[in-house]
This record gives sequence, structure tokens and C-alpha cells, in this order.
Amino acid sequence: MGNIELIGSVALIHLVAVISPGPDFLVMVRNSLSFGRRVGFWTAIGIGCGIMIHIFYSFIGLGLLISQSEILYNIVKYLGTAYLIYLGYGAFFSVSKPLELEQQPISENSNLSSAKAFQIGFLTNVLNPKATLFFLSLFTMVIKPDVDRFIFGIISVILVVDTMLWFILLSYLITYKNIRIIFVKRQNAFNKIFGVLLLLMAIKIIFG
Repeated sequence: MGNIELIGSVALIHLVAVISPGPDFLVMVRNSLSFGRRVGFWTAIGIGCGIMIHIFYSFIGLGLLISQSEILYNIVKYLGTAYLIYLGYGAFFSVSKPLELEQQPISENSNLSSAKAFQIGFLTNVLNPKATLFFLSLFTMVIKPDVDRFIFGIISVILVVDTMLWFILLSYLITYKNIRIIFVKRQNAFNKIFGVLLLLMAIKIIFG
């Protein structure tokens, strides 16, 4: 496989994986709708930085070690599950303040800091055991150990940037006024739905 073909294949495989709904998607949608585009932006940056961690441990071979050690893999799985349960519980029992559409944009009314939004995105991605297995498969079957370091660097940048751009775009799309109007009217119901979905995602990871 040539370098251009390798880069294209990895970019396409990863794009499909990123777009597929999962914990990152749910957290991104909830943060963007609840707190606005600024929080959505920093959540996306956090998710993208989480990708860097997956790339790093896959590169040094730690991903293979985790996949072959039931104890290490279970540690990652249970940490990720616990974090999703924490986020789901917080979303389900959150009490939303009434929002007036005529007020300043929701992104300016956010009570969630940029640092906290980054942390949520970062931890959600890093502690997702499915992401661990995905990157292990990617670095085992597609990106061979003998790949040129320069090409590996290009691939790594593409993986991180693609992730950030997709979730930033998602944040902007779902915070348009018409969508926000629907969310504002049913904010508490949506928060409970997001909470339940995150809890179901945690259950799926445990028993999947």
C-alpha cells in the first residue's frame, strides 16, 4: 500500500468511526445544546486531544498490552463505564433554568467553564474502551510498524484534526436557532434522555 493510499484509507476509516454515534457524540450534543457553542468547541478540542493519547499508547505498543491483558483492559473498561455513569447521572438529575430566546446567545450564558468542557471531552474519549480497541485494530491491521515516521506524523495530525473539526461542526449545526428553540422548550426532558442514553451506553460497554 502506497503512502497516499494509506493516508486516505486511515482518514476514511477514522471518519466513519468518528461520525458513528457513541459516548463522544452524546456528550458533545448534550454540552452544545445545554451550554452553547463555546462549550461545544472546547468539548471538541478535548475529544481531539484524547485521540492523541490513543495514538501515543498505540505507537509505543501499550494498546496491544492492554488488549492482551484482561486485568488492564477491565480497568480501562470500568473506569470508562464509571465516568459515563457519572455523566449520565448528572444529566438526568440536572435542574435547568428557564432560558429566554430573546436573551443573549446561550453560549454567553454558560455556567460551564472552557476548562471543564475540555476535561469532559478529553476524559470521555480517553476512557472509552471501544476507542482503545479501534486504535489497536487500526495500528495493527492498517498502519504497520515499519511505516515512515513522517507519514505516521501526517496520519496522526489528520486523526486529531478530523476529530476536532467534525465535533466543532456538529456543535455549530445543532445550536442553530430553530434547533435551540426546540431544546429550550423541552430542556429538562432532553437532559433526562441524554442521561438515560449515557447510562445505557455504560451498560452496553460492561456487558458488550
